[in-house]
Amino acid sequence: MTSRSELAYDISLHCRILFVLIAMSCMAPHLAFAQASEVDAQSSLRCADYDPQRNVYWGDLHIHTSYSMDAYIFDTRLTPEDAYRFARGETRMLPPLDENDRGTVPLTISRPLDFAAVTDHADAFGGVRLCTDPESSAYQSDLCKNYRRPYAPSSVAEATKDITGRVTSLNSTPLCGEDGAICRAATVDTWKDLQSAAAKYDDESPSCKFTTFVAYEHTATPDLTKIHRNVIFRNNKVIEKPITFSDEPTGLGLWQRLDEQCLQGTPDCDVLAIPHNSNLSNGQLFTIEYPEGSSRSEQARLASLRARMEPVVEMMQIKGESECKANPWRVLGADEDCGFEKYRSLHGAEDCKGEKEWGALGGKGCSSRLDYARYALIEGLREADRIGVNPYAFGMIGATDIHSGTPGATEESQTAAFDAAVPGPGYNLGGLAAVWAEENSRESIFLALRRREVYATSGSRMTVRLFGGWDIPEEACAASDFAAQGYKHGVPMGSDLPERSAESDSPVFIVSAMQDAGTTEHPGNLLQRIQIVKGWSDPDGTFHQQVVDIAGQKNNGASVNTNTCEVSGPGERQMCGRWQDPSFDPNQRAVYYARVFENPSCRVTTRICNQAEAGSKPADCASPAVPKTVQDRAWTSPVWYTP
Repeated sequence: MTSRSELAYDISLHCRILFVLIAMSCMAPHLAFAQASEVDAQSSLRCADYDPQRNVYWGDLHIHTSYSMDAYIFDTRLTPEDAYRFARGETRMLPPLDENDRGTVPLTISRPLDFAAVTDHADAFGGVRLCTDPESSAYQSDLCKNYRRPYAPSSVAEATKDITGRVTSLNSTPLCGEDGAICRAATVDTWKDLQSAAAKYDDESPSCKFTTFVAYEHTATPDLTKIHRNVIFRNNKVIEKPITFSDEPTGLGLWQRLDEQCLQGTPDCDVLAIPHNSNLSNGQLFTIEYPEGSSRSEQARLASLRARMEPVVEMMQIKGESECKANPWRVLGADEDCGFEKYRSLHGAEDCKGEKEWGALGGKGCSSRLDYARYALIEGLREADRIGVNPYAFGMIGATDIHSGTPGATEESQTAAFDAAVPGPGYNLGGLAAVWAEENSRESIFLALRRREVYATSGSRMTVRLFGGWDIPEEACAASDFAAQGYKHGVPMGSDLPERSAESDSPVFIVSAMQDAGTTEHPGNLLQRIQIVKGWSDPDGTFHQQVVDIAGQKNNGASVNTNTCEVSGPGERQMCGRWQDPSFDPNQRAVYYARVFENPSCRVTTRICNQAEAGSKPADCASPAVPKTVQDRAWTSPVWYTP
């Protein structure tokens, strides 16, 4: 079957020109990407929803199914095809399982997604296939029987030990053979299945209702520390088999192999990696490490490779928010809203104070400022000052990391999704990725990720746009053509500010936000306020953060009755703010992004507790560690200033 992406390369010379331009721009990843997108628009005439001013599309790029070794242990039986069907609006059945090993709880997403990528753990692909396929010669082996036995741990420590033992056995010699050839062959078969599922459900008609991507997860977990990345391919031109943690245990090794096998080794292949759960990395995900003895020019080359391979970061999912931290080490400036959905707060992790530790996935080790995207962005400014390249010039998206094959079920009202798919109250329903693209196609969405014109939400679907520039007019917020004014006078989220003219004073930012409309049964919540977040650093390594309300206010009088979950008080359906930096230093690098808040509402766990019969409420209903309310929010990709 010929995909839209194949046609895009074969139909016209414009597409080949586009590929060259994108490749050139990626060699200098901190350049603006507007021109590349404009070129692509000439060759992208297939979708009825095409708009040169770009539409917002909603998706989930972090989904696990029964093909993932841990998801299967958790009784997930949905396949990649099931996940795509669920994302498109079809009902799927979730655990508990019946006597036929099938789910018994129906779940339907309230609103279909626009795009999705199944990102199953590639490590142990082969072993999982051998142990779950009744036709496999290894199916009845003791190792496979042990892998399939019921999962009922009594503690986090026991769960970690149990899962680790089962997964280790999936890559063992008795199962895979002396040279591992048996598991490698099964891995290739699984990889082909993932490609087939993505091709089957990628809508190639002019309606372009749903887009899929071929993808997998590179699951590096040294000493129980999460250094995980989702690998997303631009089209159906992909590598022969996934590059796993077993193949390349480091991020650098992964980027180099992807460069060799995809960018350099496979015609028309393009790929990016999306790091996630930096909040569980003990600072390791964003620690800058270069090979011993490498020169500054070599460090700059490797930093460019990282920036090219990782243009976006997943900073919100079921395992918590990774934006910022309350009172981090050597960070000046207050932000009282950094306590949002902090998974590790339940483990009481202490500040690393610049040291390295391990064990975050097991609730051990310290919490670093580099566990969080905001401070990684500032660290990137420091590195750019040192070597001339910013390795952390990334945009921000959200995702679920759901291990039940049910992407996008993120509304707090979807209690069935939480009960069936989320491990416990310390987790949440996850976030979503919002993408500003010309159309809902692989090509257009991938390029939006590449140029970082994307944003993250904590599950809500509020529409947010950020532009930065030097001469954005004061009346821009009131303009009927807000986006056109933003593109004309500035650059969108994910871009570098244009060169500063002699008459320019300081940068200006405009942010527009529209509430999530929700559904008839569960209308979206009203908006409360818009903020600009600014970050910069001192030469001594001290970080600075500044948070400014530019529209609305925190104490607007909105409230929620946690017994009934009824919301009340004022709020806005649509907001817009304009802000000019009063403390701008033209000699200092800086990074800016927007954060948008809804009014508070009941957290999904509160709804579950309210629905439970008296005397049968979960014990965590009375726990002060589990918040009663949630204030959903959005985080835009940044805009950077370079002297």
